[in-house]
Amino acid sequence: MDKKVLLIAGGGTLGTYTMEELLKTGYLVDVICLEDKKSTDERVRFYKGYGNKENLEKLFENNNYDSIVNFIHYSDENDYFKIHPFLINNTDHLVFLSSYRVYADIEHPINENSPRLFDVLQDEEFFKEETYACPKSKCEDFLKTECANQPWTIVRPVISFSDRRLDLFTYSGRKVIEIVKNNEELLLPDFAKDLTAGLDWAGNSGKLIAKLSVEPKAIGECYTISTGQNNTWGEVAQMYNDIIGLKVKWVDEKDYIHNVSDKFLYKYDRKFNRFVDASKVISTLNLKKEDFTSIYDGIKIELEKAGY
Repeated sequence: MDKKVLLIAGGGTLGTYTMEELLKTGYLVDVICLEDKKSTDERVRFYKGYGNKENLEKLFENNNYDSIVNFIHYSDENDYFKIHPFLINNTDHLVFLSSYRVYADIEHPINENSPRLFDVLQDEEFFKEETYACPKSKCEDFLKTECANQPWTIVRPVISFSDRRLDLFTYSGRKVIEIVKNNEELLLPDFAKDLTAGLDWAGNSGKLIAKLSVEPKAIGECYTISTGQNNTWGEVAQMYNDIIGLKVKWVDEKDYIHNVSDKFLYKYDRKFNRFVDASKVISTLNLKKEDFTSIYDGIKIELEKAGY
């Protein structure tokens, strides 16, 4: 197969798993990223640099892409508005990375038509200062209104953990490993124990994104990127305990709040129930439960990659 996909800012974990899935299905893959990567596969080419118009123009001069997956987060939606026409004119299918964080905490389980914070929230500070869910929602609306007849797909991944970011409630990076190595306890708020975590293994997320990027039925649609395993934070914490002996101390919120660095992430995401209905993406791609890795096994895979 001579079909080719471009991954913009695709050098991270999610981009890497997306690339691996595309290679499995016979696609050629170009990746533009800031990481200094060397290809060991003739079907993959890495280009070091920013995913700006200047660098992309060089690629588009000699390459035609059947699909483009854009992993860049635009904290200012206007930056995306400017580059979108350039991207859409150089591919048959453009995938825009939004986030599950756009969803409000109103409807459960969450589906693609569930209310978004941007549409229902009444918090002037959020609209003025929040730089993640807000601009992503504005970009979604731009695609749905100004670009309604163009070949795009919106994907909203849940938290996609990897060896680089082993997420547990508001903790990320390799904090859980540090805690275990130091024989310490990880503080978590007791109210979170029974909250559904918006969490999945990056390998599962990459598989879904890759398959959607080359699926004609996905054009013009929006998908929550999740396998719908819907574990609670308490269950995830227990998995880390079973695998590496992580000790968790469940405390009152007032004893935990000093660990919070991003107030919008905490208030308008991590404190929400993120029970997801993943039936739309799974049925579109004709997949089943057996096609995915469990959260438990995903954690084991990523801890081994982290050298633990």
